[in-house]
Amino acid sequence: MKISIITVVFNNEATIRQAIESVLNQSYPNIEYVIIDGNSKDNTVSIIEEYKDRLGYFTSQADKGLYDAMNKGIHAATGDVIGILNSDDLYEDLDVIKDVMQQFNDESDLDILYGNLVYVKSDDIKKIVRNWKSKAYYERFFENANVPPHPSLFLSSRVYKEAGLFNLEYKLAADYEFMLRIFKKHHFKSKYIDRLIIKMRLGGATNKSYINIVNQNKEIFKSWENNGLKAPFYLMPLRVLKRLIQFV
Repeated sequence: MKISIITVVFNNEATIRQAIESVLNQSYPNIEYVIIDGNSKDNTVSIIEEYKDRLGYFTSQADKGLYDAMNKGIHAATGDVIGILNSDDLYEDLDVIKDVMQQFNDESDLDILYGNLVYVKSDDIKKIVRNWKSKAYYERFFENANVPPHPSLFLSSRVYKEAGLFNLEYKLAADYEFMLRIFKKHHFKSKYIDRLIIKMRLGGATNKSYINIVNQNKEIFKSWENNGLKAPFYLMPLRVLKRLIQFV
């Protein structure tokens, strides 16, 4: 089976090389690596072009933001399974994709696979700041303020064909809305593996300001409403509590 890994990037010369090598050095042999650059103005593109012969697809053009770029990557991907690696992040080790694909090879009807994630310091990837250990999906998974770590999520291409792509109406919580949609509105077979998948550098658009956090929370409630679902009144306090626990 072929897996497509998508990285979207804009002006990130500092870490894009490490992300690329994290994918290209994986032990699994059948990887299509798709990179979508948003017309970077720094040295990002020149770094990517050093690896161009090993990429399955690469383009550099202006886009409408992170989720629009992800959608472009999904359209370009031809793998049986699709994963997304942010340009700030890297896989925990060189056997991550091999272990992921073993699950899909063993279970032909598997559509969704996810694992664990750690946040690391931006200048020291060996220093873990926050530990996001997930759990297997169950009926009230989202109501209990759980959500799979999106960078650890791997999907069969069928999921995107049947459930659609990221909704660009959401600027900060399109990944949340997408996961809410594929888990609660569709009947895809999912599996959680208790394995560290991703090292994620601290940062991200949502946490850059208080107003972004507020706006993301508004989008989360909106995603429940727009999908014909009712969010529990205690959702946000419980989300905050569970996030604090991850720092312990």
